[in-house]
Amino acid sequence: MGFAGADYLGGMAQQAKYDRREQYEQIVSGLLPGETIIAVYDAVGVGTGFIGLTDRRVIMQDRSFVGKRVAITSIPYGKVTAVSVVSNKSWAGSFFSSGTIAVHVGTHTYEVDVRGVEKTQHIHNVILHYASSH
Repeated sequence: MGFAGADYLGGMAQQAKYDRREQYEQIVSGLLPGETIIAVYDAVGVGTGFIGLTDRRVIMQDRSFVGKRVAITSIPYGKVTAVSVVSNKSWAGSFFSSGTIAVHVGTHTYEVDVRGVEKTQHIHNVILHYASSH
């Protein structure tokens, strides 16, 4: 996992986290003025892409479209109605070993599979933090 730049969450400065430099750079190229990256995590499974978190939105890349097409979806935190983690671990147990992050926007749900306890927990907590402050 790499670290780049500085960003802000929960009152403390920290480095942006990412799995793959090229995914991080793709997010950087599409940032709005004043927008800061928190993390960019690689997705796992069929049609993989990534999930990016900034201080303004969730960015998901989906490579599962026919004809090698790729979709990049930006979801402002103010539009998120709920965030879920689907996992085989209990919430009260050792949290998540890996799982699916589901971001609910109105009646639509965007899902991405991620690997690792820390990544899954971090994605969930960042989205919840920013969505609940809107």
